[in-house]
Amino acid sequence: MNSQSLSSQQSNYKGFVLDLVIYLSLMFLIRELYFPELYFIANGLMWSFSTLIVAMWRMRARRVTWKDLGLKMPDNLLKTLLVTIGILIAIPICIIIFQQIQNIFSLDLAPDTSSEDAVSKFGDLKDNWPHFFTIIPFILIQSALEELLDRGFLINWFERAFSNASFATAFAVILQALIFGFRHSYDISERSISVAIIGLVMGIAYVKGGRNLWPLIIAHCVLNTMSMMGKI
Repeated sequence: MNSQSLSSQQSNYKGFVLDLVIYLSLMFLIRELYFPELYFIANGLMWSFSTLIVAMWRMRARRVTWKDLGLKMPDNLLKTLLVTIGILIAIPICIIIFQQIQNIFSLDLAPDTSSEDAVSKFGDLKDNWPHFFTIIPFILIQSALEELLDRGFLINWFERAFSNASFATAFAVILQALIFGFRHSYDISERSISVAIIGLVMGIAYVKGGRNLWPLIIAHCVLNTMSMMGKI
């Protein structure tokens, strides 16, 4: 997308606000549709692909491509590697800092029950490598979709919706992180804040790292793979 086209897109902030209302409404409403006979990951993929369809519909209406949002071959492979490593280092450090702050101030937050919920969501992975290798491809697909939608789509759409404000980029990064965290637990808990921190680090890496989605996708896939391996 050339600069003239981007400028005209940004001036149409009301259109991007409408897009966000449609997208976010669907993103939360679709999660009310749950099929208990399916694994959680199957329902999660259904939710993500539904929101992906809406995002692509609005992207087509605004003449924006995934390449415009950062799904393209990196210009510098070394930079891509460094950004990926930086994400993988920054996320645990930030979460540890949050945990220390929580302990110092004795913050009364609902505990993170994701480990306890893992069996109901993904099945029993304990010493079950065949099951791990069965579900891990779907985990990786979900990881990639979250980066496309939460970082690639949401950050850019929030930026353009608030394009008249000097803080548009910072607001976009923070807001998508809050939505990302809330969407994973629907409350204010250790898990929602930890996931929001992950979204914040990813968002900063996206904006400061050249707006290429590949480092984020790779880092997200690595983190989720390590998390699932921890349940074996």
